[in-house]
Amino acid sequence: MIDSGWLLSLSGCLVGAIIGYAARRSHFCTMAALERHWYANDDGPLRAWVLAAMTALVATQLLSAAGIASIDTSFYLTEPLPIAGAIIGGLMFGVGMALVGTCGFGALVRLGGGNLRALVVLTGLGLAALAAQRGVTAHIRANLLDPISIDLTGFGGQSLGALLSHATGLETSLPLALVIGAFGFYWVFRSASFRADRSRLSAGVIIGLCIAAGWVITSNFAAQAYFPVQVEAGSFVMPVGETILQIITVTGELPDYGVGLVVGVFLGAALSAFRSDDMRWEACDDARELSRHLLGAFLMGTGGVFALGCTIGQGVSAFSVMAISAPIVMISIAAGARMGLGMLVEGTPFSFIADWRAPKV
Repeated sequence: MIDSGWLLSLSGCLVGAIIGYAARRSHFCTMAALERHWYANDDGPLRAWVLAAMTALVATQLLSAAGIASIDTSFYLTEPLPIAGAIIGGLMFGVGMALVGTCGFGALVRLGGGNLRALVVLTGLGLAALAAQRGVTAHIRANLLDPISIDLTGFGGQSLGALLSHATGLETSLPLALVIGAFGFYWVFRSASFRADRSRLSAGVIIGLCIAAGWVITSNFAAQAYFPVQVEAGSFVMPVGETILQIITVTGELPDYGVGLVVGVFLGAALSAFRSDDMRWEACDDARELSRHLLGAFLMGTGGVFALGCTIGQGVSAFSVMAISAPIVMISIAAGARMGLGMLVEGTPFSFIADWRAPKV
């Protein structure tokens, strides 16, 4: 039996360091991927992100089918499905991400290179997440959003595989994951330029495998440890807040896997930046930029808790267990990011509607 709590956080730190190093080296960033897709007609970063999600999906489902990872107790699959929180929280997170220029994960990667704007963002995000989980804004979540939920217990559960298995009477989770993965991999690798981009290609595979490794590590600790362990793989909203608490308070609780992951991503990104001579101090240019980053951090921290995850938490980790919430949250995040960019770049949050309705010539 495992009786050392430090092993859990150290495992998270090791996995996080690998993720941070790969992400910094390849400039892996969800916001940058969306922005380049919309404004530069460059799908390379988006393909790297989809590759990470598809790799995590296939690897996680294979490990689950083999009995190596137990994902059934993941909080992404806990009933009921908070549909209002998923949509509203996703929109908030997306707008905040646009205001900041990256998400919580991306801010950690940037901080590894000396970006002090990222430190401001992470501090604001972490505090906002704590407030939304157990503080003043938690009242909004508990009283207005959580009651608007959908209980799917009678239909098999919150996993798409469980829903299909319940409908057909057959175990379809792994076959469904392989089919989804096949379509995803086809779209990713149909681009010759992406196939030639070894940095982004390897980053997508490494990050996806690290998320799958998180399920293995935490589920095995949960089954064998003498202390309660949350089964998780990777998210960068509440773990950022928990990391702040670990730094400033002594509670008697050891850091969990998520805190270790946050620290590891920072260390891995710092190592990558040091090796590539890419470390430099950066700060906000003026008060206006600082206020925009603080607002964005608040929206991401609050929205991330409302939606039960971020671009990595929902987009990769929840997607890997085929949670119904994953596509709902990610569509909401993308919509929020597009509105946020519309405000910053084009002066209106609904410019994409005009672009969609404009006649093609």
